[in-house]
Amino acid sequence: MSRLAATFLLLLLAPLLVACALAIAICDGMPIFYGDPRVGRGGALFTLWKFRTMRQACGPRITAANDARITQPGSLLRRYKLDELPQLWNVIRGDMNLIGPRPETPEFVDLSSSLWQELLSVPPGITGAASVASFDEAALLASAANPLEFYRTRLLPEKLAIDSAWLHSRSLGSDAGLMVRTLVRIVQSRNRQR
Repeated sequence: MSRLAATFLLLLLAPLLVACALAIAICDGMPIFYGDPRVGRGGALFTLWKFRTMRQACGPRITAANDARITQPGSLLRRYKLDELPQLWNVIRGDMNLIGPRPETPEFVDLSSSLWQELLSVPPGITGAASVASFDEAALLASAANPLEFYRTRLLPEKLAIDSAWLHSRSLGSDAGLMVRTLVRIVQSRNRQR
């Protein structure tokens, strides 16, 4: 079902995807896409695809809102979560679902943890309960003295707890609600910029 929905969305959003790609190419050159290793279902590694929003791949793994590496088009793409659209391809490939825990980079995943094992029993998602709850994560990281430590010790445990609660009570209705809440947060983000 997720693959079919992702294929439909990819076709529907094709003009927007092309516009995003052109903006990146014109303003900042190539490459257009950025692939990042993530931990998926059962602990398997896969490449998560995004539109490239930063000038360089080196530097901290955590990106705060004021990161100087973010390009001009990248700032706009991140604000409206358009940089995440290439992950529809990840859904079509079977790496991800539309709804699920956000996939983490290997350095933040503890495969020996029962909580991680629980969350990795389902495919990761483009959006999910913790994604909606921490929609302004970049702003929170920007206000932290040590963003990496703040993410590891504060934000990540909170996100894991939220996703665990979602997993224990998930239903078709709750997943549909998460999709709606994601869209509402994107619209609210747009309105805050006016």
